Amino acid sequence: MNPGSYLPYHFLPVVIFLLLGTAVGVGMLVFSWLVSPRRPYPEKLITYESGITPFMDANQKFSIRYYLIAMLFLIFDIEAVFLYPWAVAYNKIGLYGLIEMIIFIVILLVGYIYAWRKGALEWE
Repeated sequence: MNPGSYLPYHFLPVVIFLLLGTAVGVGMLVFSWLVSPRRPYPEKLITYESGITPFMDANQKFSIRYYLIAMLFLIFDIEAVFLYPWAVAYNKIGLYGLIEMIIFIVILLVGYIYAWRKGALEWE
């Protein structure tokens, strides 16, 4: 075997897979471009295709309260995600798991009360 003619044949399936994947992706893009209709009309060219003419700028700024409520929702959603496996495995983890979950819920409850008193849950 010459030093310049070495071809690792065990990588051949990977190369074939990459070439085939690239060909399928490019092929679908070209096919959709060839088959798609190209007759734009005024309703099709507006910003949103809902049939309602936009009445304000799409780049408006949202209030910081929107993001605060979204973050609080995510926190309590994650709490629900942690509560489900705990409830399923409650028989196996026993009293130790119960105490840990009570501490977890108390910490989240303190955060909820703090956010409530600061007015983060008021939507105005």
